[in-house]
Amino acid sequence: MHTVELLPAEELSSRVRALWDRLAAAGLPSLATHRHPTNRPHLTVVTAESVVGLPPLGLPMAFTFGGVRLLGRALVWAVEPSASLRALQSAVWSSVGGWPPPAEFAPHVSLALRVPAESQAAVLELLGGVPPVAGSFVAARSYDTETRTVRDL
Repeated sequence: MHTVELLPAEELSSRVRALWDRLAAAGLPSLATHRHPTNRPHLTVVTAESVVGLPPLGLPMAFTFGGVRLLGRALVWAVEPSASLRALQSAVWSSVGGWPPPAEFAPHVSLALRVPAESQAAVLELLGGVPPVAGSFVAARSYDTETRTVRDL
C-alpha cells in the first residue's frame, strides 16, 4: 500500500513534535517514541494500492489545526476540513481510490496511536487545551508500507 501525505511547514511540524514530547515526558503514549526514520508529522489523504495517476496537489495549502481529540484509540490534532482540503482529498481518492472515501475523511495529524483506555483521560487532560493554530501544508510524500520508505510527490 502507498499513502498520499501532506507535510506541514517546519514551524507546525515543530509544534506537533513538542506535543509528542509533552506526552512522552508525562509517561503517556506518544509518537515521539516511534523511532523509524520516516516518522514525521503528516496528514494522510488516502492509502491506496498505487499512487499512479495522482492529480496535482495544489500546494502550499492553508489549514488550521483545531482541537486535540481521540479518533478511536488514536490521539490526534484535528485539521479543520476546509473546502480546499476536502476537494483535494476527493480528487486524490477519485484518481487512485483507496481509503478513506471522501464521506469518511477525518483530517488530522496523529499524536499517539493505540492509547489504552486507562490513559485516554490523561492524554486529553494534558493536551485538551491546545489552541487552534493556522499554517500551511507545503509538501507531499508517499509512504510505501511494504518497503517502509518514502518518496516526495
